[in-house]
Amino acid sequence: MPLQNRVDPFGDIHADPARGMFTGNRGIIHDPETRTLLTRRWATKAWITCALHFKDVRRVPMGRNRAGGGTGWTELFFLDEVTALAAGHRPCFYCRRARAKAFGSAYGQAFGVANAKVGEIDAHLHGERLGSGGKPVEVDRHGLQLLPDGAMVSDGEGDYAIHDGKALRWSFSGYGQRLDFDEFGEREMCIITPAATLAVLRQGYRPEWHQSATP
Repeated sequence: MPLQNRVDPFGDIHADPARGMFTGNRGIIHDPETRTLLTRRWATKAWITCALHFKDVRRVPMGRNRAGGGTGWTELFFLDEVTALAAGHRPCFYCRRARAKAFGSAYGQAFGVANAKVGEIDAHLHGERLGSGGKPVEVDRHGLQLLPDGAMVSDGEGDYAIHDGKALRWSFSGYGQRLDFDEFGEREMCIITPAATLAVLRQGYRPEWHQSATP
């Protein structure tokens, strides 16, 4: 029985057996005795994306991983960085420092902030990510052309990532169908990725994609 620790592009957490490229956390949101989620879905505004392997550290997912037997942060898992960014997470400054600095630099360029503080970035994202109460922005097939690579959208029936002028159908296991934007017709869609992250992507930040994104 898979644990409830897989994150979808909306930031919701599911139980799914597929493996992802990244882990990450939002603080402690699980009970280590039952290895199940608590009612809350975050304990901090710092939603981060971490390396799946780092310095040979081994953890028991949703167990007791703090020194002395404490609970420790709740391990969440993402298909790839594109998914994590859509959910409102950003790179960790500890295990993915180079990527976090690149994200922070692009954020500063996008918003005219010199040496943007991580707390500022987290607060900005927390107000926009759908998983913490942000509001979706509507878009049509014409608007898809204006979105940067790595942005994610949904038409209510499927979730899609924008990649090289195509919309890639997302799943926990990987990307599938590749659609031309015109194939959406007049369907109404919403942008899942937070506006602040879209601005970072437009400044040249390149997220790491799951291998299934390559034709």
